[in-house]
Amino acid sequence: MGTDSVLRERFAKLDTAAVSDALDQFGLPSGVAGLPLATAAAPVIGYAVTAVMEPYTGGAAGAHILTDVVDRANDQDVLVIDNGGRLDVSTWGGILALGAVSRGVRGVLIDGACRDVEESRQLGLPVYARGAVPATARGRLRQRSSGEPARLLGRTVHEGDVVFHDDTGFVVVPAARVDEVLAAAEAVVARERAIADEIRRGAPLHEAMHDARLAGVER
Repeated sequence: MGTDSVLRERFAKLDTAAVSDALDQFGLPSGVAGLPLATAAAPVIGYAVTAVMEPYTGGAAGAHILTDVVDRANDQDVLVIDNGGRLDVSTWGGILALGAVSRGVRGVLIDGACRDVEESRQLGLPVYARGAVPATARGRLRQRSSGEPARLLGRTVHEGDVVFHDDTGFVVVPAARVDEVLAAAEAVVARERAIADEIRRGAPLHEAMHDARLAGVER
């Protein structure tokens, strides 16, 4: 969805902790603990492309779930898939991963399960999910929506929001607030680096590190 690679590169110099602190400053939902399964130990940052699943209840078979979502994504994007946290059926597999890599997708975040973990790993595609299960989506799931709000780890994600997942956790930055949150997060990092430098020079921890300074209230 997005086209601003400079914006993404600025986020790549941060972590989810700094972004969470910045979200707190604006009264926005903070970061949460991340998804436990990862096919690649790499942060995932990009613009959300969303899809929501629901149980299959019969009817004519159509295109496999998520094929249209993958086809409209690009190298600025992260797929956010909402399957309500289900672990009994997979929403993602190896062929979808191959299609995503061919589109340059930056990663996949799944509130649910995936399969073909090793295939995604070999492709170098970061897939974060609640778990893995061999059971196919065929005959079990259908795609309820694409491009509509999705839920991931208790957070609502709108298409075009910036999503960021790393070893610390997961944050969502609303599309309309990206510039101010990003600037605030960069300021958080700058303050923490200044404090760390003082400690390395021998300043007592209790003098260098206190909440008002970390919050940017005082220097």
